[in-house]
Amino acid sequence: MAKGLDKHRARLDALNAFGKDLARRAKSQCEMCGASGTRLQIHEVPPVASEPEFDHCILLCETCKGQLDNPKRLQPDHWRCLNTAVWSEVPAVQVMAVATLKQLNGQAWATELAEQLYLCPEVEAWLEEID
Repeated sequence: MAKGLDKHRARLDALNAFGKDLARRAKSQCEMCGASGTRLQIHEVPPVASEPEFDHCILLCETCKGQLDNPKRLQPDHWRCLNTAVWSEVPAVQVMAVATLKQLNGQAWATELAEQLYLCPEVEAWLEEID
């Protein structure tokens, strides 16, 4: 069991090493909803590689992270922020936003937003990997 714990801690250390660069990229705001002045956490966008990758990490507020970690608890009104996130210049943010949007497909505004999307081939390929 100690090996697993050591491996987990090593992964967390590697992710935390990205913290300053992620905060700079995100301007110290949640990359999904734009919340600032709150604790931000690193979230790995699937598929998760054996070694952490900066380009597969985003910064999330506790609200977004909690809902993404428990998809059954998604609060559709919170995710109206996806109107901005789906157009992000950061591929990982865009992928996570579109994946979340797909989970909200019963909401009229989410369906309308999904119909407006144009995704570059790289983002489409990434989304296919996580579907």
